[in-house]
Amino acid sequence: MQTLIQPRDERTQPARIVDGYPQTPWRNPAQPLVARRPTLSELTGPVEVAGRVRLLGGDLAGRGEKRAIGQLIHLKVRVLDEDGAPVGGALVEMWQANAAGRYIHPNDDDHAPVDANFYGAARLVTDESGSFELRTVRPGAYPVRPRSGWWRPPHIHFSVFGRVWLSRLVTQMYFPGEPLNAQDRILNAVPDTTARDRLVARYVPPTGNPPNALVFEHHIVLRGRSATPAQP
Repeated sequence: MQTLIQPRDERTQPARIVDGYPQTPWRNPAQPLVARRPTLSELTGPVEVAGRVRLLGGDLAGRGEKRAIGQLIHLKVRVLDEDGAPVGGALVEMWQANAAGRYIHPNDDDHAPVDANFYGAARLVTDESGSFELRTVRPGAYPVRPRSGWWRPPHIHFSVFGRVWLSRLVTQMYFPGEPLNAQDRILNAVPDTTARDRLVARYVPPTGNPPNALVFEHHIVLRGRSATPAQP
């Protein structure tokens, strides 16, 4: 007899299908998920996901001495478990659009220009305190295709891996005070206001270190009632 996976909390997690965003039907199962008993291959390896891929560092703001165009920002992020304990040794990937709202990817051929000094992706490992830092530029907004009459606000994508490949959270981080947040269909697909607020970073008043950069803090919480909502 098959055992179905318990339904998720629909109040704190985003709607599976978002109107006007054609990718969401492709990324959601049409049938209930079935629990599968893990085998040794899932439980024992790879022990360290981070050791199986090449790390890219956490600096997206320039290539060598040349800096990417846009407002320089410094992100301080912590990965925590449902009890508030730090999750060290987690592999984290991130990707974002450049300051003009364009991704460095062949599938993005929109009107926005490419920045030759901006790569758009990072890959690193959290330290013992579950922390990592990123130096980047504030991403730009962009229209949703096909032309649906709405724009995605500035946001950064995060993918957090656990000790094995099957343990993964994909989510997004938004910026406080951004007018487009109020009409973003992806962010507002999370019904619960408190859960939605967990996707928005916190602005930190500048101290001059690092210089010439706005500073934001953000927590990614794994599991539990305060878990960070998944985002496509």
